[in-house]
Amino acid sequence: MFVRLVAVASSLLVASVVASARPVVVELFTSEGCSSCPPADAYLSELSHDRPELLPLAFHVTYWNSLGWQDPYSLEVATQRQAEYGARFGDGSYTPEMVIDGLKGVVGSNRRAAEAAIRNAQKADDAGVFVSGVRHDGTISVTVGRGTGHAQILLIGYDTGHVTNVGRGENAGRALSESNIVRSIQTVGEWTGAPLKLEPTSPAGEQAAIVIQSLDGAIIGAARVANEGH
Repeated sequence: MFVRLVAVASSLLVASVVASARPVVVELFTSEGCSSCPPADAYLSELSHDRPELLPLAFHVTYWNSLGWQDPYSLEVATQRQAEYGARFGDGSYTPEMVIDGLKGVVGSNRRAAEAAIRNAQKADDAGVFVSGVRHDGTISVTVGRGTGHAQILLIGYDTGHVTNVGRGENAGRALSESNIVRSIQTVGEWTGAPLKLEPTSPAGEQAAIVIQSLDGAIIGAARVANEGH
């Protein structure tokens, strides 16, 4: 009996560690037409390469497109997503803006403010909900664990990195190197506390991630999608 109880306790401990180890989501709202954005893009690239405990994502907005340069990675859904954050935070939409775990918005090039927000997110008492995803045969197997609350399940496709030669606008003549560029985002289900399994089609983008976002905007679960066999 003692051995069995120890085994059960160990398994619960492992489950707790897995849940609490989910990455903090760092969203950068940016544009290739914005001369203030490259320092924030460079910072996000550093986070993408050096910080596995984070899930950095670059959302390219559309409202700079009429000012001289058409950002090839801009998405209307990115503009809408930032507008929703702006309404919650009361600060409108601007670039570069970095949003940490859906709860805190800071100027994207302000590393000190961003790191403070990241540390606060990492210290949060609530470990959130477990989520995982595996890509196979053109679909993503999504598993969401048990918990409390009501949230949307978002599937995000992104490219690891691109270099763009900008021909016009505020960054004309520059070669911009950018990382974790979001190519698609879609709601694939709703979570109301019960365990859930989904099998959505793989999204546009080289890589994919799953984000569980509660109705108040807080991100309570996140995971990178693994490739089958890895």
